[in-house]
Amino acid sequence: MTNWILGDRFDTVYPHKGSIKALWETKWKFCCSKSIYPFHDGEFEDFEPIFESLIANNINDPFTDAYTNTFSPIVDRLEEEATKALNNGHPDRASDLFRRAAVVLRISRFPYVSPTTRPDNAVKRAAFDRQKDLYLKAASLWKPALKEVVIPHSRRSGKDGSSIPLYIRVPEEASASHPVPVVLLMTGLDGYRPDNSQRTHEIINRGWAVVICEIPGTADCPSDPADPESADRLWTAVLDYMAQRPEFDMSHVAAWGLSAGGFYAIRAACTHRDFLVGSVAHGPGSHHFLSPEWLAKVNDHEYPFTITDCWAEKYGYATTEEFIQNSQKKFSLVETGVMDQPNCRLLLLNGVDDGVVPIEDSLVLFNHGGPKEGRFFEGTVHMGYPHSLPVAYTWLESVLSPNATEVKN
Repeated sequence: MTNWILGDRFDTVYPHKGSIKALWETKWKFCCSKSIYPFHDGEFEDFEPIFESLIANNINDPFTDAYTNTFSPIVDRLEEEATKALNNGHPDRASDLFRRAAVVLRISRFPYVSPTTRPDNAVKRAAFDRQKDLYLKAASLWKPALKEVVIPHSRRSGKDGSSIPLYIRVPEEASASHPVPVVLLMTGLDGYRPDNSQRTHEIINRGWAVVICEIPGTADCPSDPADPESADRLWTAVLDYMAQRPEFDMSHVAAWGLSAGGFYAIRAACTHRDFLVGSVAHGPGSHHFLSPEWLAKVNDHEYPFTITDCWAEKYGYATTEEFIQNSQKKFSLVETGVMDQPNCRLLLLNGVDDGVVPIEDSLVLFNHGGPKEGRFFEGTVHMGYPHSLPVAYTWLESVLSPNATEVKN
């Protein structure tokens, strides 16, 4: 039995569990009022009436159509106001309203969208498709604009799909004669391409381009979720495409994996070490998070809803029980020997009190392969917010723009 650093909280049922009312009043209302995960870029005024309605109607299961549909009237109103502002010659106002509508849709399709549309997830898939549409309307009005590019999956094999959708944002000054560094952003279990506005602003402001790609088993990713090596083919195809863009400096490419994407940032630091100058694994799982012991308790911890069912589908298992019993041996970066390879520079970031993936999943990596770097924040939970973000940007500056004037966060 593991002596978890989380201590007594490993066996604790966190207070937001059990109902939407408990979640809103003990956890999400505060997050929403501060526009922090998962409400980043959102407005409290948009969400308060939605959660009042969910509570009043005793809608507690986020996986139901009733939950997702409760958000639609606010989205309709915001979209209507945005369209009117655009038609009246107010693009900044329109962009802001489209963005807000997209954030409302994010929470409506939370916590997970499968790449496979089935009758039981069709409403969430429709909400996600609408989120993308409204988000791109907002982002098309930015300077520089964020754009969607769909590329062929040139390295596809087995059950991989044929195309890879990306979001790309490039500084206006980038050109063949002035190529810029690039951040390859690997998204998470519940955060996808349209959920990273502030990160793209920060990256662009540093003179870098950003390419955003979803991870296997989520959203629109074409990779076979059941094949541990499908992610390797995915990143190779994306990097091949990036190399065809003369405005990208391919000698200065860094990966940044977020939450579940951190798992892939660690893997890529080994499998694609010759193509990356560095990789940030932010809130990453690697080994212990797939153990039956951890999985037996994780649904009681800080994640807003049940997470094991989402993980099971994300990793390509037919049932949650199969996932719990078999996933560690198949996917663990320690069990499979991936971490015994050399790696490029790799920064591990997380909160010590993470109840989604244990901090042990970062610590164990220091005993395998090449040297690692890490910064772990006591008293903080998954991802180590807000303290981890300045560290991530400062570290990325050291690998992507080592000779540039310091940028203040």
